[in-house]
Amino acid sequence: MEMNIEVVDYQCVGCVYDRSVDCFEQGDIGIGCKDHHAGTMMVGIGKLLLGMPKGFNRIGPYLDFAMFESFEDGDGYDKFNIPTWKYLNSKGHTLVRGHRPRTNLTFVHVYLENCMDKVNCYEVILNDINSMD
Repeated sequence: MEMNIEVVDYQCVGCVYDRSVDCFEQGDIGIGCKDHHAGTMMVGIGKLLLGMPKGFNRIGPYLDFAMFESFEDGDGYDKFNIPTWKYLNSKGHTLVRGHRPRTNLTFVHVYLENCMDKVNCYEVILNDINSMD
């Protein structure tokens, strides 16, 4: 599968694996790069995903990050995969931040479409993002 240009916008920015997009390696889930490694550190916060807006960029100790062309390409949500926040960015992409309580993992999903009506959780708006630290 060929790399989607959004991988460059959301994953390559700040990736420490290889400072070029030539290192793209197709992931097992979605359209993202499986070799992506967030490398920007902020004291007291931890690692950041530079290509993501505030509220979706802090990864904590563990993060599952996946990108999908459409909502139907994703895994869906249930009691083991719970969306917490959703946000429609200026590109018309839906960003979802959530939690997997069974494994205590945080996830961020990027859908390259507006699928806000298919995700049942709190909608974060631009004003919320602008007011975050």
